[in-house]
Amino acid sequence: MDEVTHNQPELSEVLRVRREKLDALREAGQDPFVITQFKRSHSCNDILTGFEKLEGKHVTLAGRIMSKRIMGKASFSHILDQSGKLQLYVRRDVMGEEPYNAFKKLDIGDIIGAEGEVFKTNAGEISVKTTKITLLSKSLNPLPEKFHGLKDTDLRYRQRYLDLIVNPEVKNTFFARSKIIKTIREYLDNLGYIEVETPILMNSAGGAAARPFITHHNTLDIDMYLRIATELHLKRLIVGGFERVYEIGRIFRNEGMSVKHNPEFTTIELYQAYANVEDMMDLCENLFYHCAKMLHGTGQITYQGTPVDLTPPWPRLAMLDAVKQYTGADFSDCTDEQAREIARGLGLDVSKPQTRGEMLYAAFEEFVEDKLTGPVFITGYPVEVSPLAKKMPGCPWLTERFELFITSREMANAFSELNDPDDQRARFMEQAKKRAQGDEEAEMMDEDFLTALEYGMPPTGGMGIGIDRMVMLLTDSASIRDVLLFPTMKPKE
Repeated sequence: MDEVTHNQPELSEVLRVRREKLDALREAGQDPFVITQFKRSHSCNDILTGFEKLEGKHVTLAGRIMSKRIMGKASFSHILDQSGKLQLYVRRDVMGEEPYNAFKKLDIGDIIGAEGEVFKTNAGEISVKTTKITLLSKSLNPLPEKFHGLKDTDLRYRQRYLDLIVNPEVKNTFFARSKIIKTIREYLDNLGYIEVETPILMNSAGGAAARPFITHHNTLDIDMYLRIATELHLKRLIVGGFERVYEIGRIFRNEGMSVKHNPEFTTIELYQAYANVEDMMDLCENLFYHCAKMLHGTGQITYQGTPVDLTPPWPRLAMLDAVKQYTGADFSDCTDEQAREIARGLGLDVSKPQTRGEMLYAAFEEFVEDKLTGPVFITGYPVEVSPLAKKMPGCPWLTERFELFITSREMANAFSELNDPDDQRARFMEQAKKRAQGDEEAEMMDEDFLTALEYGMPPTGGMGIGIDRMVMLLTDSASIRDVLLFPTMKPKE
């Protein structure tokens, strides 16, 4: 805990004194840690919001001491629970001499139960005139000094428990996250979707272009992979006769870390039989709008100072047109060699043999993505970067796929799902070649998935949405770490 104070000798003294207080309590048969339960009648917020009905009533509440002012025969203290903060008014003539002296020995950070009468002070603050205080847990480490608080973001992420205590407004982000996920579930359930669970440990990592984490199963003596997507198992369920399925779950990708990337994150993937990418667009924009309305009462929000209007419908922009709009380059009717010349003119790396589709995608990533404040659906992705999507009729080098961009970040990805087993096998083979050439993010061959497709999968629309990025957007959070309770951190040396 020396991370949250500036003076090591002072800290050592504080720790010693707190330990001595605990030892004295134990010697007196008052060990707080043997208490297993405390019955509460109300939360702090219940009392603050229901004062008119509760004034003069006896209540019991519990929380952490956040402040304490000893004023002779009377004292004031604030306790914090999940719902908020409330003042306690503690008097010696009400409590009794011995209990009052015990109260004076309590420390900031101690967790207590309190009983008393609801009233309002002369200063107008809703409070509880305390008749009894029970120490429920002793805080042996001091909280961060109140005037400085816990500002260091690295420390806040590493010690989220302190962040939540000292910066209680942080809880609001995670309350909002819970509401968003609940709203997504309710929305899809009402459309007839069924929530399912699929394996996290997999024999092969598929469903996305990503580098997996590898682990070893001792009993089977085989390497296994933490899933990089839920896609291939969910589509197996579509083959099996489920027509609308979704899964909200953790995904693991052994990749870089940034304000928008964490190696483990939460997605929702959903699949609907007899639907296509257009149906997914409609569902996507309505789902985002519905969540915004639930949280803010409107589809018009602000993210990091930038207005964002989530009211449907949203623009659709083909990748070919987007690249032409922002670079002037036209990849629509050219050979691979001509595409490389266009790319060279844009300053892109053409040292490796690359196709028109790869060059188009490289130009999009380099010159367009950061311009897409959105919301906007980018459509028509090259087949080379879309191994699980159907080819576009009449234009076989592009696919029926979109990605949603808002605030220059990819928020969702969707396809008209490829259900031709022969085409899928050929694309897996191309991905296998890339892996053999050193591309660790290329798709792995999944023979069982191909077998499933050979039994027949109906035309299907599928979509994945990054829950963490969605929460970032709807809570105006600058970093993905702000919406993860325990983000991945490098161990401190």
